[in-house]
Amino acid sequence: MTALILTCRQDVTADMVVAKLHERGVPLVRLDPADVPGEAALSAEYVHGDFYGHLSMDGRLLSMGALRSIWVRRPGEPAAHAPEPSEWLTAETEQALYGMLYSATARWMNHPSVSTQARCKPWQLSMAHRSGFAVPPTVITTFPRVARQFAAQYRDIVVKSASGPPVGDPPVALPTTRIDQDTDFSGVAAGPTLLQQYIPKRADIRLTSVGSRLFAARKLSAADQVDGRYGSTGHGWEPAEIPGRIDRAVREYTSLAGLAYAAFDFAEDAEGVWWFLECNQGGQFGFIELETGQPIAEAVAAWLAAGPNGGRGVTTPPSTGDGQRVL
Repeated sequence: MTALILTCRQDVTADMVVAKLHERGVPLVRLDPADVPGEAALSAEYVHGDFYGHLSMDGRLLSMGALRSIWVRRPGEPAAHAPEPSEWLTAETEQALYGMLYSATARWMNHPSVSTQARCKPWQLSMAHRSGFAVPPTVITTFPRVARQFAAQYRDIVVKSASGPPVGDPPVALPTTRIDQDTDFSGVAAGPTLLQQYIPKRADIRLTSVGSRLFAARKLSAADQVDGRYGSTGHGWEPAEIPGRIDRAVREYTSLAGLAYAAFDFAEDAEGVWWFLECNQGGQFGFIELETGQPIAEAVAAWLAAGPNGGRGVTTPPSTGDGQRVL
């Protein structure tokens, strides 16, 4: 059976997993939905109660009945590379392609409906509390009065984006920024604003969850660093031991969210507490593997190779079956 990887043409992280799948002898197809229609074609039939679906690309024909797993890595927008792209063609292609894939019995990393929910920051914070993480006090509001009250109560706060930077050319960076309680919050009325208590940190933590396997990495922070994604601290990523409380909370979170893959970001304070910042359902792991040597690509390949019967369903987090925790 075949593993299907949905990603764009330039994706080094996907390349790492492709290499591991080749080593295992697992048949795979790599598809960018942006190439449908055009370089790739599809066909789906629903006749007399039976379903037949096929994808064609690079001279290969893939049957939906032969799919073992689907990895939604970094797919392009359907029909984006079509000779005459349009919003209508994108909508039609998305309906056809994903509707056909949903009809297959393959398991997903991660199912698009699960991913859509998992991206929502307010929902993440709710699930993090429910799972047992330490979560900084947070407010998302369009009421200036509420923002002022929050700042007065917690005094040392940060402002951050709930959805990430806007899409555009040139790209825009929106780092988490420290602000003081005397800030003019009148602009909050123009759009939802996320404010959070500032956590003085001694290190950034990235924890990658792949099925039942967990990989944690730690990087020391600079004294004045707020957002670990920007700027150099002079320190690299190193493997980190996972506290039992975090291990249990991660497994509870991924179970509640139905995520087979997730990348968690934490701020570690001076007492060693890991504060939950966010969970990215499609976060990068290549840079972590390259710096720490942790076999994350191998774990993803093993999960994809296991096939439809390797987990507990499409929207629940499948397990590799080995119960292994990798540090």
